[in-house]
Amino acid sequence: MADDRGTSRRRFLTLAAGTAIASGVAPVASARTAGMAGAPTSPTSPTERGGPMAPDPYARWENGPCPRPDPAYFPIGVWLQDPALAPQYQQAGINLYVGLWQGPTEEQLTTLAGYGMSVLADQNDVGLGREAAGPLVGWTQMDEPDNAQPLPGGGYGPPVDPAVIADRYHRMVSADRTRPVLLNLGRGVADDDWIGRGPDASLDDYPKYVGGADIVSFDVYPVADGLPLWLVAKGLDRLRAWCGRDKIIWNFVETTNISGNNQVTPHQFRAEVWMSLIHGSRGILYFVHRFAPEFDAARLLHDPQMLAAVTATNALIHRLAPVLNRPSLPGAVEVTGSDAAVPIDTMVKRLTGVTYVFAVAMRDASTVGHFVLGGAAAGASRVEVVAEDRTVAVSRGRFSDAFDGYGVHIYRIVHPR
Repeated sequence: MADDRGTSRRRFLTLAAGTAIASGVAPVASARTAGMAGAPTSPTSPTERGGPMAPDPYARWENGPCPRPDPAYFPIGVWLQDPALAPQYQQAGINLYVGLWQGPTEEQLTTLAGYGMSVLADQNDVGLGREAAGPLVGWTQMDEPDNAQPLPGGGYGPPVDPAVIADRYHRMVSADRTRPVLLNLGRGVADDDWIGRGPDASLDDYPKYVGGADIVSFDVYPVADGLPLWLVAKGLDRLRAWCGRDKIIWNFVETTNISGNNQVTPHQFRAEVWMSLIHGSRGILYFVHRFAPEFDAARLLHDPQMLAAVTATNALIHRLAPVLNRPSLPGAVEVTGSDAAVPIDTMVKRLTGVTYVFAVAMRDASTVGHFVLGGAAAGASRVEVVAEDRTVAVSRGRFSDAFDGYGVHIYRIVHPR
């Protein structure tokens, strides 16, 4: 996930601490350049999008993120932030911290407990000694082990052996079976041209890596690194294929320029989030740091435009969580676009007599989507476009709607009685 502009989260640790770090990625540039508009979208069938939906996926861990059934729970997290900032993140709709600097410490956990903010952190004696009712709801693995690792004499060597991650996982579970273990992987999950994985790396490593966690996430920052946004969807499709039904998948989404001149816009941000959800992510994690032109570990909180976009998106996710947590419906909608070069990916859910169609244009070009509804929704006469204060007419189960490049629409269809 890094290049010579320093988009690696590990570079943040170096800048913040001024010390050597245990692992990292080579400072190299992506081989991807221009000509992305016609690249194929990820191969997921529209009937599969949304992922395999296990009811109450966190209920297996009595001290996990949501041990009791709650259809309204959806994890939205932020990485490596000061516990004192928890109230500001809660106001933005964030309900989870991931990682604690040089922690967890008693002070950090006490502060988070006082604010009612849950956290996943490294497994240490402090965390293991905390009472079950505390804020600690899971453990974090070594971050981005699939990236090239720094060598003692300088330079970078191969990624971490997946067997090491599997062994760490078994030891962590042996120490505490009541909380899940999160493993975050890097840009190589989605970007086949990413050379930051180092020598001897292979895609065949990934099915082995995912065996080292209960929750598996990955990060790719398309805007910051000059990549197409659809890599977010491609990476999630791969994670679902590697993880199967037994593991939960999450992913990171960019919110800042990180270190270069490419600042993600609210429109791009929204597209990345809804691509993630449509392609099966069960948790959204935000990267909120900025390294340059000046370092700001909580840049999101200091960018009013992006903070407003993140807050609005989070509010909509929480509002729709009971829908998002429902199983996806195969064959419930068909969609074709006016421009074959701009696929429209969809996910369909149903809750109490209402069908929801989540749709995103997967390229940065406009198109018109032509939808054909199936099942109980086919007899509806109109479609409400959620959070847009408008409706679309339906005739014989068909409707059309315009999409900007990377546009997102969510349709709510009340079944006729």
